[in-house]
Amino acid sequence: MQRYFVDEPFTNENELTISGENAKHILRVMRMEVGESIVVVQQGTAYICEIIQTGQDVIVKQTGETLSSPEMPIQVTIACGLPKGDKLDLITQKGTELGMYALIPFAAERSVVKWDDKKGEKKTERLQKIAKEAAEQSHRTLIPEIHNPITFKQLLTTVSNYDAIFIADEEDAKSDVRTRFADKLKKVYDNELKSILLIFGPEGGISRKEASSLIEAGGQTMSLGPRILRAETAPLYALAAISYEFE
Repeated sequence: MQRYFVDEPFTNENELTISGENAKHILRVMRMEVGESIVVVQQGTAYICEIIQTGQDVIVKQTGETLSSPEMPIQVTIACGLPKGDKLDLITQKGTELGMYALIPFAAERSVVKWDDKKGEKKTERLQKIAKEAAEQSHRTLIPEIHNPITFKQLLTTVSNYDAIFIADEEDAKSDVRTRFADKLKKVYDNELKSILLIFGPEGGISRKEASSLIEAGGQTMSLGPRILRAETAPLYALAAISYEFE
């Protein structure tokens, strides 16, 4: 069944009016009619609903059935240094499919890309739309929040909000004695921690100065194996590893 995220609450009669882009998609793209069923996700719950009226808007009613949540048992936020090209699009889309909770782009020391503040809001809105579409496709009950890019200094002030902070450090990957990510995830699992912040650099990686500052703030380095991964590949590798450990 097609899935739609809505902000509006159901009425006391368990009915809901769907309008805007969602209604257009139901009527013009899917060409659905009265009597057909869709999934409506409202405040993290997926309700199976029947279409009871169509027009400019679509009115649906709960059938009394809900679907179980596929969300990870731990909230994983990705912080990535601003990468080149459309790599943020890829990280947003695939990260959403793999269970990402939120995405925080930041201006790293080695970031080549400079975020245009004048166009930044539209870029963030576009990324948020990509996350919404990916969340619908992957049957999630939560749309990851895509933050506006922040400075590295601002990133440092946010790390205290998380139970565990891991830094993808290529120098760690090059070492003969690497800190295995699986071992660190097991500690997170055993201690029943609720939130993780994963920090990745841009194409050039995290600088030594940034790594030192993050470690001083409570972060730990992690190795994602002996190979050096691309900026857009590393977050997806880490999310897959977390899914394996926790799900």
